[in-house]
This record gives sequence, C-alpha cells and structure tokens, in this order.
Amino acid sequence: MRPFPISRADFAASLVVFLVALPLCVGVAVASGVPAELGLITGIVGGLVTGLLPGSSVQVSGPAAGLTVLVYEAVHSYGVGALGVLVLAAGLVQAGLGVLRLGRWFRAVSVAVVQGMLAGIGLVLVVGQLYVLADAAAPGSMGQKLGGLPRLVLGTGVTASAVAVGVGTLLVLTLWPKWRRAARMVPAPLVAVGLAAGATWLFDLPVRRVAVGGLLDAVRPPGPGDWARLTEVGVIGTVLAFALIASAESLFSAAAVDRLHDGKRTDYDKELIAQGAGNAVCGLLGALPMTAVIVRSAANVRAGARTKASRVLHGVWLLVFAAVLPSALGVIPVAALAAVLLHAGCKLVPVRALMPLWREHRGEAVVLVVTAGTIVATSLFEGVLVGLLLAVAKTAWDISHVHVETHEGDDGTLRVRVAGHATFLRLPKLLDALDGLPHDRAVVLDLTGLHHTDHACAAALEGWAAEREAREALRRADQERGGGEAGDGPGRIATLRSTT
Repeated sequence: MRPFPISRADFAASLVVFLVALPLCVGVAVASGVPAELGLITGIVGGLVTGLLPGSSVQVSGPAAGLTVLVYEAVHSYGVGALGVLVLAAGLVQAGLGVLRLGRWFRAVSVAVVQGMLAGIGLVLVVGQLYVLADAAAPGSMGQKLGGLPRLVLGTGVTASAVAVGVGTLLVLTLWPKWRRAARMVPAPLVAVGLAAGATWLFDLPVRRVAVGGLLDAVRPPGPGDWARLTEVGVIGTVLAFALIASAESLFSAAAVDRLHDGKRTDYDKELIAQGAGNAVCGLLGALPMTAVIVRSAANVRAGARTKASRVLHGVWLLVFAAVLPSALGVIPVAALAAVLLHAGCKLVPVRALMPLWREHRGEAVVLVVTAGTIVATSLFEGVLVGLLLAVAKTAWDISHVHVETHEGDDGTLRVRVAGHATFLRLPKLLDALDGLPHDRAVVLDLTGLHHTDHACAAALEGWAAEREAREALRRADQERGGGEAGDGPGRIATLRSTT
C-alpha cells in the first residue's frame, strides 16, 4: 500500500475528529453495557484499519449510537463474552456482501425505513439515558421504562448531583454550537464533558464515574464456547441484524458525506468491505461493532480534511490517549456521557421533517412512524423488518394504478379501456367499475393499455366477461321467447393483451 501524504489540513482535521470521537466512544460503550475501553478499541480500529482501506476518503468509522440498543440487547441476552463472535461474524457477512457487489443495493432501501429505524433507536436511547443521567436504576423492559418516567420526573430514586451535571451538560451541548467561531475550534461534546468532569472533580460531587482499566485487559478474543453460540437461531438473527443495520447506516452516511465535499465519491462495495474488515478485527478483539458515523464524518469535512490521512490519524490519537492517559477517563461522570447520548438520540428523531413529509408523502410518513413505533414496542430487528415489509406493500400499492375509461360509440356500443397495472390490490376498484356498466348495452373491453396483469386480475376479468356474456345470452333468449327484439347483441370482449 502506497503511503499517503499528510497535509496540514488533514493533521488539524484529525485532532478535531479525535476530540469529537473521544467522549462518543466512551459514551456509546457505557450505554451499551460494556467497559469503556471497548468503545475506544473500536474507535482505534475504525481509524487504523477501516481508515486505511479504500471506499470513502473522508468518512470516519467508530462505535455509533445507532447500534447501542442492539448491542445492549445482545450483551443482556448472551453476555459480553459472546460480543466478539457476534461482531466478527457480522463483519464477515458485510465483507461478503461487498465482495458480491451488493453495496449499491443498500441504497434501494426506503429512506423512510432508515429514518424510522434511526428515530426508533433515538427514542429508545433517550428513554434509557434519562435513567442513567439521573443515576437511577433503570427497569428492564422498554414498557417499564416508559411507565417509570413519571416517577423519574418526580425525583423518585434520582441523584440530584447527577441530574445537575446531566442538565448542565445538555445546556452546553445546545448553546456551545451557537458560538460558531469557538465551536469550529473545540467541538461541543468535548467542552460539555470537560466542564462536567471539572465541576465533578472541583466540588467532589457524589456521582457515578466512568470505570477505566487498561486496553490490553479489556481485549477478549472469542473462545471455543463463544463460537458454539453461532448454532443458535437467536444469535444468527442478531448477527444478521448487526450486519444489515451497520451496513445500511454506513452507506447512507457515505451518501450524506459525499454531498458535503467535492472530492472523490464513495465506492459502496469497497466501503462495505472496509466496514466488514474493521468489524472482523473488532470481533477478534472482543470490542463493539462499528459503523461509519455522520457526526464525526461531518466534523472531519468541516475541519478541512482532504484525504484518508485525517481519519487514520484520529485513530492514532485515540490509541495514544488510551495508552498514556487512561486514568483521565476516570474523572468523567457517567451522567455527562448520558447527556451526550441523549442529545445524540434526540437528533436521530426527525421531528422537524415529519410534518412536511406528512403533507407531501403521507405513505412515507406512515412507514417512518410505524417503523419507529415498532422498534420502541418490540425490538430493533422486528421494527426494521416491519418497516421493510410496509415499504414494499406501499410501493406495490403505489405502482398498481389502474384507470377505467368508458366511451360510447356511434352505434351505442360502450368501449371500456383499462390501462395501468392491474394487481390484486386494485381488483376491488376495477370490478366495481366494470360491474357498474349498464347491463343492456354491448361492451367492448380493451385491455391493450395494461402494462401488467397479475393472475388474480386476469382470472377476475375472464370471469367477469363470461358472466356478462352469459347474462346477455339469457336476456336475448328471453326476448326471443317473448317475441321482442333481440337488442344490441351480446357484449363483446376484446383480445386480452398484457404483460406479466
């Protein structure tokens, strides 16, 4: 691999990304229920491994809030020891998808499903981190957490000092970016966490703090017993969820980052291989899974990064910090990290975009809300699955437009033209239009305007034609027995010509 030059802009950008990534790596790990060191390891691998591989030039990878809920559920179900094999297997799946050149297909996933997934993750993250911010014991299920919020608001079981630290951190996160000149120099998460740590140390506040050990002590490669877990159906489902959600989030992030700069565009298949390789290494080390993250990537672009050197160097700075100053993390209050993740979770919920989306594309808004609601009510995997199925059903409904036009000829014959896509979804509308035609008139049914006719509609049209002809024949027979005129003759059905 050819060495790449390190410009002054890339060097400066790497420091900015490091300062943004440090509190997020630790915060995501704590929220995921694993030691803080595992978040740092994932950030280091995201820089030194994924950062060196081809794909995107300025996109930054590391532990992400979007996978926090799924990781927490996996750790709760299978233990921290099984995390390595889950992440390793997911990384291999990602790399395989990239080798098969399936990266571009992730762009075909409905944006509403992805937004709904992120919104659901954000809501779950916000509810969970409210308890952490208050140093209160969190109930087990999501329903119990929601039910316990009133008691939390009333101050039952909370630590006043932790709440003060958390609220103060939220205020800094909200107000600091308004001072644009300062925010470009020092990122808000670092300022907020630094001030919280300083206040906690200065006033010796009785709040829970981050427990930190050595990086080498946190590394736990998968053992033989962990590999045996891959035979369990639930574990396989978790692996697929890791792989698919991390891939979708990374590639959607890549699409967003490409719009922020004028440099080389992302190769989606190579980026998927790079993400898979990074997750495979994280799995071997027993660390958290990684994705490409838009917050760190956007900070990298805004700081002037031009090449992959900045994202590689940010991994170097994380490694140096974790090796030289790990004890510095021990002064960080957990409530401050909860506030950082709560702030990040709120950003995942597209509150402002929901009403315009409802006015312009109501179906997409429904998919978004149902996906997010299902994630909150059940789990991340089930919510995404429901969202995908709903998006497919919506698409099928949208494309199955069928139009029925009726024109009367000079001889009194009704010429009925059916155009569009005749599927079972539109069958009631089609049959209602045909059944509403006068029974005492000849009909010519023209189906040459149909682009697609499924089996249900083809059978229904044939049945309608046969019934119409039988009714006409009976009417003619009654008229002949009664001595009347035969009328206009049987209804005629044009030759069906459609594609399947």
